[in-house]
Amino acid sequence: MAMLKEFKTFAMRGNVVDLAVGVIIGGAFGKIVDSLVQDIIMPPIGKLFGGLDFASYYLPLNGQAYNLPLAEAKKAGAVLAYGNFLTILLNFILLAFVIFQMVKMINRLRGPAPEASPTPAQTAEEILLLREIRDSLRR
Repeated sequence: MAMLKEFKTFAMRGNVVDLAVGVIIGGAFGKIVDSLVQDIIMPPIGKLFGGLDFASYYLPLNGQAYNLPLAEAKKAGAVLAYGNFLTILLNFILLAFVIFQMVKMINRLRGPAPEASPTPAQTAEEILLLREIRDSLRR
């Protein structure tokens, strides 16, 4: 029972709950960006490059014909599927940029960070010794 109580205390901390919410929202947001890239951005780019689905671009490494669909080319041997990689890379860049902009906006809404008060400079050892001598002479 003690372990269950300890786990409940751990799981209900603010940081853990915030992290769980962030992961869930991040997963949903990732799907939105994925749809944006695959359904909105990549079709015009694919049309520019010949009207094909950009994600199916590949270089055959096993002597396959260039005109095969990606799935069939993979069945025939190794391929370098650079189109799919570039699509996923674009997803990541867009997601990172949007998250950067969101963090920047949140920081702006929070206002300027409070400036840390400057720490007083350490007094040199010679000055401390001179003060001790002065206090001794006064006595």
